[in-house]
Amino acid sequence: MNADHSATDRDPVYRMQDLTKTYRTEAVEVHALRGVTAELPAGEFVVLLGASGSGKSTLLNILGGLDTATSGKAWFNGRELTAKTERELTRYRRDHVGFVFQFYNLVPSLTARENVALVTEIAANPMTPEEALERVSLDHRMDHFPAELSGGEQQRVAIARAIAKRPEVLLCDEPTGALDSKTGVQVLQALDMINKELGTSTLVITHNAGIQAMAHRVVFLADGNISEIRENTERVDPSKIEW
Repeated sequence: MNADHSATDRDPVYRMQDLTKTYRTEAVEVHALRGVTAELPAGEFVVLLGASGSGKSTLLNILGGLDTATSGKAWFNGRELTAKTERELTRYRRDHVGFVFQFYNLVPSLTARENVALVTEIAANPMTPEEALERVSLDHRMDHFPAELSGGEQQRVAIARAIAKRPEVLLCDEPTGALDSKTGVQVLQALDMINKELGTSTLVITHNAGIQAMAHRVVFLADGNISEIRENTERVDPSKIEW
């Protein structure tokens, strides 16, 4: 699929204006974000690239409602995130956002099906666990426990769990960081399929610069700010990505 659309075609799923985040201790202040301003169109696969400490995870956590900004504003589908109370942010995370992290956070004593069911039992309009696992090509492993699955399979269970509630956005922090290239590609293929077939806006943090080739849009961060946003006119299939 080629990225033949432009930023003006779609309303932004996220809009940020002068976002800052400062972490303070008695001895030091850390400026994790220094005035981030950007718009991210809905429905895209976006890769966030930058060195450790550039602000990628902080930005993703604010957009996901896991953290709050020190100053500035952020909007999700036109609704101001930075004005929400803690309870409203909890509801926002539950109803609108799926999270995938580097480490899979599966419950060891539950099967793949049961891990996904943890979400489907509380979501408003969920897929069945079976449908979610089928979408990540794990329908043949539903009744296996995490210890019986490879790292790539466990991450795909985590993706199934994240998408089972049909979130509007999927936020992924180093989803291939603990995987080798072969299993990492399988995870990227699952994320790409979800973006294409479900239209889920997908943001992926990575240190792997090769992954940017599969994105609609690449956001480069440095020293707490966006240094560049690049749109790919041609996208590379995940199977052709190497690292």
